[in-house]
Amino acid sequence: MPRVSPNWLRLREAADAAARSAELVARVRERFAGADRLVIHDLGCGTGAAARWLAPQLPARQHWIMWDRDADLLGAAMSGKPAGVTGATRQRDIGTLSAADLAGADLVTASALIDILTVAEIDAMAAACAGAGVPALITLSVVGRVELSPADPFDAEVAAAFNAHQRRIVGGRALLGPDAVAALDDAFGRHGMTTTLRPSPWELGADDKDLVTPWFRDWLAAAVEHVPALGKPADGYARRRLAEIAEGRLAVTVHHVDLLAMP
Repeated sequence: MPRVSPNWLRLREAADAAARSAELVARVRERFAGADRLVIHDLGCGTGAAARWLAPQLPARQHWIMWDRDADLLGAAMSGKPAGVTGATRQRDIGTLSAADLAGADLVTASALIDILTVAEIDAMAAACAGAGVPALITLSVVGRVELSPADPFDAEVAAAFNAHQRRIVGGRALLGPDAVAALDDAFGRHGMTTTLRPSPWELGADDKDLVTPWFRDWLAAAVEHVPALGKPADGYARRRLAEIAEGRLAVTVHHVDLLAMP
C-alpha cells in the first residue's frame, strides 16, 4: 500500500473532523451508553486523528489499538492520543484481517482508508467484523465526486482521470478507489450486518488555502500521471486554479461517505 505523508494527515485533520457524520457518532454513543470500558481498533490509524476526534465523544474509559504498517505513523498516533486513553499498536497490513484479530473489541474504526483496498481485502474486513460481532464506523471514504466553484471546462477531464488513477493496479492489487463504499456496503450485508450511510463532504473555501493547495496539486498530478495526454493543457489549468486559490476565490467540495455497520 502507498505510504501516507504525516504532514498531509495533519493538514487534513481539521477538515476531516468537520466533515464526519455526527449522526453516526450519536448512534455509536447510544449503543455504548452505560459501558464502563471500550476497546476500539483503528485500522490504518495514520497519526491517530480518529482517536483524537472520536474518543472525547464516547462514554467510558477507552483502550485504542492502533493498526498501521508504518512504524513512524504508529509512533505519532501513540504520542498524540487523547489524555486518559490507553493504547497499543499493531504494525501490519490489514488485508488479512480476521475475526480472531478483533477478539474483545467493542468497535472498529477506519478513516480515508478503504479506497486503497481490493475487493478481497474489503470482504476480509467485513467478515472479520461480522465474525467478531463488532460494529464498524468507516469514515471519509471517497466516492469519486469533486465540485469546484467557479467551474472550469477542464474539471471533468481531470476528475475522470483521477478516478481512473484510484482504480489502478498496484503490485498486482486492483484498488477499488471510489467504488470501495459500495463494495464494503455489499460485503457487510452479505455477512449479515446492517449498514447506515451518510454524506461527509469536505467543504473548503478561502480559509482553507493550506489544505486546498496541496490537495489540488496532488489531485491534478495523479490525473496527469494516469492520463499523460492531459499534461500540456494541465499547465494552464493549474495556473488558473492556483491563482484562484491564492486569491480566495475557489471553493472545493470533495464528497465522502461515512458508513456504520452493526451486527
